[in-house]
Amino acid sequence: MQLAAFFPASLLRVFPALVLALAMGAAHADDYGDVNALLRQGKTDEALMKADAYISGKPRDPQMRFLRAVILTEQGKQAEAITAFTQLTQDYPELPEPYNNLAALYAGQNQFDKARAALEMAVKLNPDYATAHENLGDVYVRLAAESYSRAKQLEASNATVPPKLALIRQMFSAPTSGDLPPATQATRKPVRK
Repeated sequence: MQLAAFFPASLLRVFPALVLALAMGAAHADDYGDVNALLRQGKTDEALMKADAYISGKPRDPQMRFLRAVILTEQGKQAEAITAFTQLTQDYPELPEPYNNLAALYAGQNQFDKARAALEMAVKLNPDYATAHENLGDVYVRLAAESYSRAKQLEASNATVPPKLALIRQMFSAPTSGDLPPATQATRKPVRK
């Protein structure tokens, strides 16, 4: 899934609205650029401090708040990141990217129904948001795998379920153990700047 909290930083995609916002003003661009540079260098503590300092003067700035949530995700502070992305969806319900990243965090916790709902909102807000569509497909596949696994448990003799599970395993290049890959591998392509 392409969500800000699921894949390593090298696989994260930049969303156009943030890029545009970063280009809007030199002062803002410098602050955003500084935080991004620190984040790319793996200096998440410094990036968070700089983001927090900026936000203390401009608490409603959605781009820096988004970056802050990404930093929290990179630091492994999922609960705080979920809170930050959720607050962004409440304050700026028209922005699809926070929903996408929130979904990534939920998927990482195997909360696929919550991830699905967040991604459906992202797609509703921006029907052309390819990353959210891809992530939604990944979540649907994970939900299908759960349903097929449950069907197999309930009726072990059902011959139609094993090929479906095998196909899902193949889609995600599952380990040879025969288990489905963990949600963190199967569904995570976060967005970040």
